[in-house]
Amino acid sequence: MKKIILFISISLFSWLGWWLGAPVGIMTGYFASVAGGMIGVYVGVKFNRAYLD
Repeated sequence: MKKIILFISISLFSWLGWWLGAPVGIMTGYFASVAGGMIGVYVGVKFNRAYLD
């Protein structure tokens, strides 16, 4: 279950980063997506520790 939550949070935040950065340019969208993925890892790990451990 922990890996599924982590996968969902990374995907969601990466998509959000792409959605916010893509109107500026493709590289901005890419880097915003990577940054969003890192934020997704952080949020997913915090959620797992708070609610699933």
